[in-house]
Amino acid sequence: MTERVVEVVGVYNADGGVLGELAYAVGHLTGRTSCGLCDATHRGVRRKPAWDEMTAGLPVPVRLVHRNETTDAERAAAERAGLPVVLGVRGDGSLTTLVPPDRLAAAHGSVDDVGDAIRSALDDEGVA
Repeated sequence: MTERVVEVVGVYNADGGVLGELAYAVGHLTGRTSCGLCDATHRGVRRKPAWDEMTAGLPVPVRLVHRNETTDAERAAAERAGLPVVLGVRGDGSLTTLVPPDRLAAAHGSVDDVGDAIRSALDDEGVA
């Protein structure tokens, strides 16, 4: 039997740290870089309060990481799925894609749309 998802991990299409954040900001402004997850979680440099409210209502905790902050397993799963991505961590440590990059892009920064996608994926996984 497949283990249940016990955590959600969102992986940004951006590196953490001052240089990573700056590189993303410049790339975003010039149209060379995009991150649908960044658009949903942040407005400028601040996290959207609506994101925190949405994740507080989910049945499992949510962790957000930059691509250079992932574990080896998260990095491998993100490379397979593409970035940005929302992954589910199962009780046995295995990972599954909950929300792929194209779905994050289609949300156009809407917290509600990304939240609906996460909830739907968790429902499909049997997480109440």
